[in-house]
Amino acid sequence: MSMHRKTITLTKQQDDWVKGQIESGHFGNDSEYIRHVIRRDQQAQERLVTLRRALAEGESSGRSKPLDLAAVKAAGRRRVKAPN
Repeated sequence: MSMHRKTITLTKQQDDWVKGQIESGHFGNDSEYIRHVIRRDQQAQERLVTLRRALAEGESSGRSKPLDLAAVKAAGRRRVKAPN
């Protein structure tokens, strides 16, 4: 994987936070922490896309049916009793 150098500007508070993360031993240097934060943001964005897709699919699936709570409980009990 090729690496690209970037210059970023942080507030004093942000810089202190990054330094604290490094001093705590969670990260070896600033770059490791920043890459970690970017990966987490990417994962969050992917989850959001998946959620929005599921919501759109649910909305377009038609009208919902009344919930039969007794049937849900019975199905759950059958699953608990079923052998693995």
